[in-house]
Amino acid sequence: MNDSHRAGDLPAGEGTRAVRAGLPEPVKYEPTLPGPVFAAHFHLPGEPTGPYTYGRDENPTWTHLEHAIGELEAPGEDGVETLVFASGMAAISSVLFSQLRAGDAVVLPSDGYQALPLARAQLEAYGIEVRTAPTGDDAQLGVLDGAKLLWIESPSNPGLDVCDIRRLVEAAHARGALVAVDNTLATPLGQRPLALGADFSVASGTKQLTGHGDVLLGYVTGRAGEPMTAVRRWRKIVGAIPGPMEAWIAHRSIATLQLRVDRQSATALAVAEALRGRPEVTGLRYPGLPEDPSHKVASQQMRRYGCVVSFTLPTRERAERFLEALRLVDDATSFGGVRSTAERRGRWGGDAVPEGFIRMSVGAEDAEDLVADVVRALEESAL
Repeated sequence: MNDSHRAGDLPAGEGTRAVRAGLPEPVKYEPTLPGPVFAAHFHLPGEPTGPYTYGRDENPTWTHLEHAIGELEAPGEDGVETLVFASGMAAISSVLFSQLRAGDAVVLPSDGYQALPLARAQLEAYGIEVRTAPTGDDAQLGVLDGAKLLWIESPSNPGLDVCDIRRLVEAAHARGALVAVDNTLATPLGQRPLALGADFSVASGTKQLTGHGDVLLGYVTGRAGEPMTAVRRWRKIVGAIPGPMEAWIAHRSIATLQLRVDRQSATALAVAEALRGRPEVTGLRYPGLPEDPSHKVASQQMRRYGCVVSFTLPTRERAERFLEALRLVDDATSFGGVRSTAERRGRWGGDAVPEGFIRMSVGAEDAEDLVADVVRALEESAL
């Protein structure tokens, strides 16, 4: 299997990089992106000195995808590794449970992804102290002393608060703590946590990275060294590996990442602008809006502001009527797909949000059509 193109060999344009990322050197009569390799084991005569020995450890299809993600997360950098996982939570767990031991302390966001409380309970069962603080106003700074790991989620999900990643990283490193940033909502085209000083960039590839709602995937990117070696060891022990077909679909999908992100970010801003003047809408959040509380910080560390818009309608019933009235937006969880989705987030019970809180993921529909659908649904839901 030929090595993928080195990141430094690719042009700087993000669209070009996304299209070419992770492709192997061309070989006559072979496909530009080789098909998925389905193998539990490989021919292995003599001493096991090659890269592929057993399917839980490595797979050529993973390798191409890992190179592709690494080229997007840290373009042009040597010594950066990416590991892919079966899901975003597998990737999150790999960092938490490979870096922390009984007696350590970790700082998590109190307003992060709703599965983090499940991770917290397990960490505490293992004798690890868990501290929490909100993402906004860099509040995690207040509980950093003595921590082994700081976990940042910026923008936060679902509230869309943003923290100053550089500031938190500098403070954490000064105290001897590692820093992981959940980059799911931003994607590597929105922000690059490693360039902001973080030790790990972690994400769910289920969301906008792949963008079609048809695979579960996660990844961890970090600089080569013991922390990433420990993450790799955790993956081997737990076996939280993606299937080769999922990895291949993810790599195929990354080719359109810039097209999707640019379209979805522009349309998300149009939707947010249409919502901000509506009397029934409160708590509107989108980091790309100039008046958003997070805009100033976001504009200093993000290149694109994402596809998620959040807002609150007066009551649970009004929110349900709004969702029912939408024609171009599916009532579904998750975010980042080419087809717009929205949900009343409180139905899950894991987020501290009002009953009428809506998380909307803006897809790749024409902005005019989507805005018209949202405005019409708001008006119909008032009846």
